[in-house]
Amino acid sequence: MSRKIGIIIHPGFQLLDAAGPAGAFELADNFCPGSYTLETLAPGGGEIESSSGMRLTARPLSTDEPLDTAIISGGEIIRSMAAAQEIVAWLQRAAVRRTASVCTGAYLLAEAGLLDGRRATTHWWSTHDFARRYPAVKLDAERIFIRDGTIWTSAGISAGIDLALALIEDDLGPDLARRVAQQLVVHQRRPGGQSQFSALIEIGGQTGRFVGLIEWMRSELAQPLTVERLADHVAMSPRHFARAFAAETGTTPAKAVERLRLETARIAVETGHAPLDRIAMESGFGDAGRMRRAFLRSFGQPPQALRRAAAVSRSDGS
Repeated sequence: MSRKIGIIIHPGFQLLDAAGPAGAFELADNFCPGSYTLETLAPGGGEIESSSGMRLTARPLSTDEPLDTAIISGGEIIRSMAAAQEIVAWLQRAAVRRTASVCTGAYLLAEAGLLDGRRATTHWWSTHDFARRYPAVKLDAERIFIRDGTIWTSAGISAGIDLALALIEDDLGPDLARRVAQQLVVHQRRPGGQSQFSALIEIGGQTGRFVGLIEWMRSELAQPLTVERLADHVAMSPRHFARAFAAETGTTPAKAVERLRLETARIAVETGHAPLDRIAMESGFGDAGRMRRAFLRSFGQPPQALRRAAAVSRSDGS
């Protein structure tokens, strides 16, 4: 039986929030015909303008046709509060097996009460505002996507593709999800636990203030990288540095160090054949056991599993 996927948009929606998941489901249906049908829906229907100015044609949002999965796009939700309120009202009464959001689409789920008491995520830029507005939601801003029962939320924009691949895997299994990822030329679904702060850390924060520090940290991963040592490198007091770094990157210096170590170690694990003990030492974990625990915490898989998956992916020509 075909699963009907409704992608819900609104004036000012982010185009990739809708197009990314749509592309993934389209490919899944190509590989397994009859698996999915796609509908673009919006309050009032018609041509809906995205935040980029490009438009998509949508059918009117209605509860007459039950959906298997509803995916709520983010974007400039406040461009039309009337449309946002209609989506919220629809969410409260729609017959949907699974409900998901991309980026700031989580605001609409929260406004409808669907996230109360649940774990959820959204784009890192919106986390402080979201947490203030919806204290009943167990916000975990470091996640790429989160599943809590039948409710799925994902981080900013491109994470909608990760979300769609996870939904496809839930429906059709990991092998088909892997084929879709290969066709999209993306990683075979980044684990939901992977931090969305990685890119922000990579560029040294919102303003690039700490880009030189990040480059230095990468060269010193095998050495102890305490807050005191990092602060000394940028000629700041430890307390002032810790506050400034968190404000710039959205995470603490300690978590940033672990993220850099994890990414360095993961690349070495997936692309080479060096012993895990050596990778652990060179990336600053000290030993393979500590590295394994960090991998399980962040990626949900041990290094050996990621190495095997990478080998399979290479053998398949991805």
